[in-house]
Amino acid sequence: MSTKMLIIVVFGFIVVTAGLVFVFSTGQKPSSVAASFSAQDPDRPQAETARIFFDMGEIKVSDVKQEDFSLKNTGAKPLQILNINSSCNCTFGKVIYKDLTTNEYGMHDQSGYVTEIAPGDTAIVRVIYKPALMPVYGIVEREVYITTNDPTRQKVIFSVKARVK
Repeated sequence: MSTKMLIIVVFGFIVVTAGLVFVFSTGQKPSSVAASFSAQDPDRPQAETARIFFDMGEIKVSDVKQEDFSLKNTGAKPLQILNINSSCNCTFGKVIYKDLTTNEYGMHDQSGYVTEIAPGDTAIVRVIYKPALMPVYGIVEREVYITTNDPTRQKVIFSVKARVK
């Protein structure tokens, strides 16, 4: 193969690759940049929770249990949910807000940026516990972590407890 032909083939490959990247990335939502505030800033988001713990009682290892918690923005700026993850591969979190219901996110599949909760609005954080995925018997506590842009509550932890039999 001649040098000229090799250059044409390499150039063609680069053009096709660039075109495919453009086609597959068009329409994708860019990740949001976290708005930064200081704890002293009166115009900041504020994450408020009515409760952060729930005792699921006695459950079978084959059960799947879930509990909903509220996450309210009592601040003056949008509360960004920047990530959802969990303490164990058997526990998952999801956010339900207006017309958005996220996938379930756990220890190994963190969400990244999710959404913004408007001032005065409330989202639901659903904690899902599936003990069969990581069978442990007895008293078990698991957590879901929500990362926010509230400077005083950058990580909100929702906990569930169960007696697995």
